[in-house]
Amino acid sequence: MSGPLIILVGPMGVGKSTVGELLADRLGTAYRDTDADVVATAGKAISEIFFDDGEERFRALERQAVRDAVDQHTGVLALGGGAVLDEETRALLAGRPVVYLSMDVDEAVRRVGLNTARPLLAVNPRRQWRELMDARRPLYEEVAAVTVTTDERAPEEVAQAIIEALELPERTGGPVPSDQEKSRMTEQGTTRIQIAGTAGTDPYEVLVGRQLLGELPNLIGGLAKRVAVLHPEALAETGEAVREDLASQGYEAIAIQLPNAEEAKTVEVAAYCWKALGQTGFTRTDVIVGIGGGATTDVAGFVAASWLRGVRWIAVPTTVLGMVDAAVGGKTGINTAEGKNLVGAFHPPAGVLCDLAALDSLPVNDYVSGMAEIIKAGFIADPVILDLVESDPQGARTPAGPHTAELIERSIRVKAEVVSSDLKESGLREILNYGHTLAHAIEKNERYKWRHGAAVSVGMVFAAELGRLAGRLDDATADRHRAVLESVGLPLTYRGDQWPKLLENMKVDKKSRGDLLRFIVLDGIGKPTVLEGPDPAVLLAAYGEVSA
Repeated sequence: MSGPLIILVGPMGVGKSTVGELLADRLGTAYRDTDADVVATAGKAISEIFFDDGEERFRALERQAVRDAVDQHTGVLALGGGAVLDEETRALLAGRPVVYLSMDVDEAVRRVGLNTARPLLAVNPRRQWRELMDARRPLYEEVAAVTVTTDERAPEEVAQAIIEALELPERTGGPVPSDQEKSRMTEQGTTRIQIAGTAGTDPYEVLVGRQLLGELPNLIGGLAKRVAVLHPEALAETGEAVREDLASQGYEAIAIQLPNAEEAKTVEVAAYCWKALGQTGFTRTDVIVGIGGGATTDVAGFVAASWLRGVRWIAVPTTVLGMVDAAVGGKTGINTAEGKNLVGAFHPPAGVLCDLAALDSLPVNDYVSGMAEIIKAGFIADPVILDLVESDPQGARTPAGPHTAELIERSIRVKAEVVSSDLKESGLREILNYGHTLAHAIEKNERYKWRHGAAVSVGMVFAAELGRLAGRLDDATADRHRAVLESVGLPLTYRGDQWPKLLENMKVDKKSRGDLLRFIVLDGIGKPTVLEGPDPAVLLAAYGEVSA
């Protein structure tokens, strides 16, 4: 019987997406999620489908999504929590390698709090969770070939248990293929990276490849009538070309030009966008598309989050920084005189299109700036990134380098894994701010004239020295920061006389709690942790190591 290698079923919040991604990676195959397919087909979030069209309509879309996926997909497939309610779906799953991921109510409370915006858990969520599970548990067990409990288990442990239970051979005959190699296996060389839905948000995909703009209509969907294309002045021709293409496909498309770079991230620019949307008659089913670097996608996401309390948006990042950082994870925002990104919202996109062709014409300094975020991902989670950069530093400085796609994909996967577990920066997500506490202070001090990656580079060297002086990080790893960053042309120092201003700026950093300064430091490569309230003398000594 052809079809998926593994089909994951189980309740919401059980970790199907996280475990599915891990399984796909270890088995050298692709991952797919029917919830994401439903969102793409409907052109709106699952919660909106329930509200606007009712559960019956959602179940019909879900039934078709499962049928299509089982027929077309040969990798790891995850189904929505209620998919097994449908009799046709249960019949379709008979005899297939279905794994039921189980979780008791206490574990559910620990993981998702049962206090988030779930369509079927609106009132007294703990009681309704029990009622849902009482109704669905027999159905999960009916379709399952294997049951794997997830209680008090890390996702890696769950994935291993599934592989052993199904007696699946992990990829042999050499190392597990790199993400770059796997991208060649996917359709038209496109890699699809799943971002799990959390805290009432829906899952979405980040696509990495070339010639991806043809995917825009699929992400926009058929319910949208109007599309607003936000782009910087530097990409006026691109923005207009996308607008014309969407208009030719029947959408009422407008282009809204923003200032370049950080100058776009002001309340005045956001208000200009709101006015344009209002004059166009933009409704909750319409869609915003942000094309440009990280500043553009930050603004596009913030405007989408704030217009009518939230409309769908799609990110089309055109810089390295935009692809690996700003467009992934749903953090949107604008700057104020008091600091960077202090006004914003968590509003994940409906999809992200990372077209590598956009990097071919990127100025070298902008490209290298983005490398700082890639190198950061290497230090906090994926040391293979560091190995790839060190193997060819000059190649890492250019989109024509041999490892470009793999570096970008690996960095996105690092962020995807973190934000899938912690959308709203309540815990794990803080590790993505490695090097950013000082970096944001430098950017404010320079009135946002410094490139973000340049500031992050100095910030990471500072964080490494802070970790070393605090007795957390070994000398070799601290020194490796300098070597890797310098090898691609990123700065390592900042003006020594600016420390008092920088210290004041850091006190309004988003990670600070009251007057308590907090920094992400490393206990080793891939071992980020929080350092709270370090001794002022240690801070000053660490800054002395990056002072020019």
